[in-house]
Amino acid sequence: MANLKVKYMGLDLRNPIVIGSSGLSGSLDNIKKFNDSGAGAIVLKSIFEEQIRFETNEMMNDSSQESMKPMLKGYEDIISKQPYDYAEAIEYVKNFAGEQTLKKYLDFIVKAKKASGVPIIASINCNSAYDWHYFARRIEEAGADALELNIYVLPSDFSKTSEENEKIYFDIIAAVLKQVKIPVSIKIGYYFSSLANTLYRLSNTGIKGMVLFNRPYSPDIDINNFTITNSNIFSGSNEFAQSLRWIALLSGNSGCDIGATCGIHHYDTAIKMILAGASTVQFSSALYKNGFIVIEKMIAGIEEWMAHHKFENITDFKGKLSQNNIKDKVVYERVQFMKLYSDIN
Repeated sequence: MANLKVKYMGLDLRNPIVIGSSGLSGSLDNIKKFNDSGAGAIVLKSIFEEQIRFETNEMMNDSSQESMKPMLKGYEDIISKQPYDYAEAIEYVKNFAGEQTLKKYLDFIVKAKKASGVPIIASINCNSAYDWHYFARRIEEAGADALELNIYVLPSDFSKTSEENEKIYFDIIAAVLKQVKIPVSIKIGYYFSSLANTLYRLSNTGIKGMVLFNRPYSPDIDINNFTITNSNIFSGSNEFAQSLRWIALLSGNSGCDIGATCGIHHYDTAIKMILAGASTVQFSSALYKNGFIVIEKMIAGIEEWMAHHKFENITDFKGKLSQNNIKDKVVYERVQFMKLYSDIN
């Protein structure tokens, strides 16, 4: 029997199959099913920056002294001040809103840990240097084994330079790493002007893992109703190529472990990612499309493939086809279909 055990961010995983953050990983029943199906680790449903901001804004829209008093119960020293210390009360309301959302998330982490025997990775979805370092510390205290920062900054602001956009990533990471001791990973997209350089620098910030690449929400247009709609929410099985290329390029040049995601629906794609240099493979769309059985099928498929090729451990073939380990090192850098074009008459 093949040994599928791997190390990821210093954590011991029974196999490289990681359940990605999604609505599915926000249910305790599903957490148990993921565990029983054999997953190596589980990334919980994200807590979103927008959730905190929305709750704060809702409360701030009705912020008269009387309406705020129930929220400030236990903080009568603030209310009793004359004149009314509005600024201090407002600051509390901000914290109160965050605490309400955060408390639910922290409770879920505690329950998820009890329901699963594999590492539980909490997830924060953020796009600015908000007060995530505070939330990160609380997540660590709740018992999460690791933290994944899902950072996605769409460079759509015409007034911002690439350096300004990239700085947000480094600021968030620096703030979080100052507060937590558990391993931190980042899940990011590929909107960078110098992707190789940025990935390299990010991997050497002190993070323990980097997941390539997250799949963003994308809009579509309904041409008959003249409305903006959602494009395909779930990834397709052919969407793995971008992640594969950059994992292969980064493998051996990264300061942290690399996780693969996007378009991983079958065991053969998982194997390709590991051959390119990924430590783990992360997916969620495949679960929505095919159900929990996909976990068992992926594990069985990897085991059978390893047995066929006489690989005893994941480390026997991890990175075997990364750029550093192949003769034709430019194969991952080609972007034009030269041979195909030349064959077309």
